[in-house]
Amino acid sequence: MSRPAPCPCGSLQPLATCCGRWFAGPLHLQAPDAQALMRSRYSAFARGLGDYLLATWHPSTRPPQIEFEPGLRWLGLQVRRHQAVDDAHATVEFVARSKLGGRAHRLHETSRFVREDGRWFYVDGDLAP
Repeated sequence: MSRPAPCPCGSLQPLATCCGRWFAGPLHLQAPDAQALMRSRYSAFARGLGDYLLATWHPSTRPPQIEFEPGLRWLGLQVRRHQAVDDAHATVEFVARSKLGGRAHRLHETSRFVREDGRWFYVDGDLAP
């Protein structure tokens, strides 16, 4: 019997019991904190789940659509820091690695999150140099 594939976020847990639980079912869109939402959004990028990404993006900064780069492969996520600013605001610093056209890429961002009506949303982020 084969084991389920691990979650793209790097937790080593099966997708269904990690970030996948936020994609569908009764817990849909209710990640308990900004770090869990950040991890689920990375997994959604890795799996091409544009609807989930849009639904978890704050309306004030949400783009009209998500366009995925053809051939882009997400390779790993490292969460460096999660800081609760207060009950409704948090930041998550992360590094996401990807590969496109044989070239490795690194996205290092400190993202801002806000909690409204009991749900966390991605607002925006600052890229590290």
